[in-house]
Amino acid sequence: MAKNKFHDGPGPSQRQLRVGELIRRTLSEVLARGDVHDPDLNRMSITVGEVRTSPDLKIATAYVLPLGGKGQEDVIELLARNKHELRRMVGKKVGLKFSPDLRFRLDDTFDRLDDTRRMFEQDAVRRDLDE
Repeated sequence: MAKNKFHDGPGPSQRQLRVGELIRRTLSEVLARGDVHDPDLNRMSITVGEVRTSPDLKIATAYVLPLGGKGQEDVIELLARNKHELRRMVGKKVGLKFSPDLRFRLDDTFDRLDDTRRMFEQDAVRRDLDE
């Protein structure tokens, strides 16, 4: 049986979840306040939906989306360009012994929700659900 990257173990530990949420909140605050010294990044409103950390807490992957969904590729590029400054800010505010390497990915949660809604609206699926 092939392993799925989301289901290949017991799941994240409480520590991973707690640190991921602290990083998420910190990134959200830093981006909302415009603390980064990049005017292009500060012009964007960015939602940080989730942060997942590796078991050793050395890597933190932030799932982000620009408000309104426009400029998705630009936001990843801008965040990557400023990741060292963001990493320093996160490390200082979160208070970890080692600041994790930040990686940024587009948050596709809303796209998947739309796909699910469309699926449930199909006649064949509705018919099966009603039975």
